[in-house]
Amino acid sequence: MNRMNANINEFAVRQLQLTPSDRVLEIGFGGGLSLPRLIESAAFVGGVDRSDYAVRRARARFAAAVHEGRADFRVGNVEALPFDAGSFDKLCTVNTVYFWTRLDPALAEIRRVLRPGGRVVFGVATKERLERMGVPSDIFTARTPDEIVAALTRNGFGDARIDQPRPTTPWHIIVASSLPLI
Repeated sequence: MNRMNANINEFAVRQLQLTPSDRVLEIGFGGGLSLPRLIESAAFVGGVDRSDYAVRRARARFAAAVHEGRADFRVGNVEALPFDAGSFDKLCTVNTVYFWTRLDPALAEIRRVLRPGGRVVFGVATKERLERMGVPSDIFTARTPDEIVAALTRNGFGDARIDQPRPTTPWHIIVASSLPLI
């Protein structure tokens, strides 16, 4: 999976526009492909994954950063993120949105853990690609980038844009900012 996702992960991390003072959360980090770059570029990296194995592996692999308080990896899911409100400046997630049963509660929870003006970056395969792959609909919910942007807008995000390195790239990157809470 890491080899297959290398390009989309690398492009997504670039879109975060990380600074050394950023606190960044990755949802669904799986094999940890993006974690080295996040840890070297940000002040703090949080990670949430549904897999206890993935969390244990990340804690062991990045033990120094965890010990120094620069990283924290937890078991959890997007509808109940195990971090305090306003904990992060930036958030990324690649190829996870298909597994979310309900988009609106997930995005509301993401907004909760982001500071106002925080940046979110989603990496998603095209809906057409997922349908061609024949992914099981009881596990995957294929969504178009426009559906994700509409849900982001409903849940307090603005300045959303959809990007693709080339028109033939079989994935999209969606970037948006959390709006101030009213």
